[in-house]
Amino acid sequence: MSDSSPLPPVRLHTEAELARDALSTPLLSRAARLARWAGPDTRVDAGGGLVDEQLPAAAEALGLSGDDAAADASEAWRVAVDAGLVEVVDEDEGTVAAGEDLALLTGGSPQDVLAVWLSAVETVLADASVPDLDGLVDEEGEVDLSALDWDPEGEAAFLDGVLGNLYLLTAGEDTPGAPVPLPALAASVIVPSDMGEPTNDVLEQVSDAMMRLDDQFRMLEPVGFVAYQPVDEALMADADEEPAAPVDDTDVSRYGMVRLTPLGLYGMRARLLEAGYAAPAVGDLADKGADALLDGTAQFPPGAAQAETEQWLQRRESLAAARELLAAARGSDAGAPLRRLRCQQALSLVGASAEPALREVLDDAELGGLARVWLTEHGAVDVPAPSETMVYWLTIDTVAAQLAAEGNSEELRALVEGLARQHGGFFDAVWRVDHPATADVLEAMGRLHPDKKVAKEARKAAFKARSQQGG
Repeated sequence: MSDSSPLPPVRLHTEAELARDALSTPLLSRAARLARWAGPDTRVDAGGGLVDEQLPAAAEALGLSGDDAAADASEAWRVAVDAGLVEVVDEDEGTVAAGEDLALLTGGSPQDVLAVWLSAVETVLADASVPDLDGLVDEEGEVDLSALDWDPEGEAAFLDGVLGNLYLLTAGEDTPGAPVPLPALAASVIVPSDMGEPTNDVLEQVSDAMMRLDDQFRMLEPVGFVAYQPVDEALMADADEEPAAPVDDTDVSRYGMVRLTPLGLYGMRARLLEAGYAAPAVGDLADKGADALLDGTAQFPPGAAQAETEQWLQRRESLAAARELLAAARGSDAGAPLRRLRCQQALSLVGASAEPALREVLDDAELGGLARVWLTEHGAVDVPAPSETMVYWLTIDTVAAQLAAEGNSEELRALVEGLARQHGGFFDAVWRVDHPATADVLEAMGRLHPDKKVAKEARKAAFKARSQQGG
């Protein structure tokens, strides 16, 4: 991802909902319980970790049992310290006290709670980037780092890249929040985009990445960052072993499925913003002017643009909103056609009470055409017919907006074919239109129209238009 390219807008739950989700995550709730459990006799080591002798009591306080109880209690304690729920009072003595942020979980605002949760997330992400040290302990109980092929920065960058791609997939317009198969996610950061058929070496790298991600997502699930269906244990069994039950080799979900939770989506966006990315969220523009709304939603997918516009309109009286939108839609710059398209789409959500604002611009060269469209669609009477000049100007403006919004899409191709078919002598007249985008639109029509004769007419008209404009 480039930090100069805006990411797709995401739809976030309210901060109150997200704060409730954060408080109910297993890891943060355990950390808070340990912070309240800690007392004068609690002792920590030089790194702030709970001493081994007290881990069984901590696990018991959390109601944990089994082989992983001590490890889970240790992780919860580490989160409590890093998130400010516990603070070390005396490093030499190893004594602790409740941290200032512990009270925020019950008496703070939703933003306060989410800030504590984000601190917990950072602790887990740091832990997830550390490889499994089992098997690297020598006879004296020390970790043999010389036997470890580990690049801390590279490992963190790998996980960040995976989570960034997961964010993009989660924010998608078509299936927001749909689980992503682990092989596809791993491949998205391993397989080069210009590679056709992956080589065996690349496939082996994808397989290794999947195993790393399986461990990492298991760690991220208790903090509420992801919802994860782990890799089927049967897939990791020895080849000589018979599976306990029949398996379906075509079931991709057996290889792991993951998605960002609503809380994880919030957390990932916060991390992206901190890293300098433009990461919009629906609702960001609700308290800004119409110019910011039309420019800001210019590259939004249709659903997100409508949701953003609906929130903007909810805060305004219809007639005043319509006047503000129309004023912001004026202009002859390259972005103006798409602004007018977004304005027209926004006005479609406004009721009949906005009619006076539309009538006020009927004689406006840039807005008169879209005003007539709106009035006609809303059943208004006494709507003056547009001149031929206005019809052609609106046509150029509409195609220019569609080009900016969608590029050479199939919908635009169909529009171009329809225009050329329905209007006899279209190209003989349209090249004279006094619109900054006339030549560009005609050149696009020449590229898009499947009929070679018509395409040639469009290119000729584009040449005339550019000559007329002095270009």
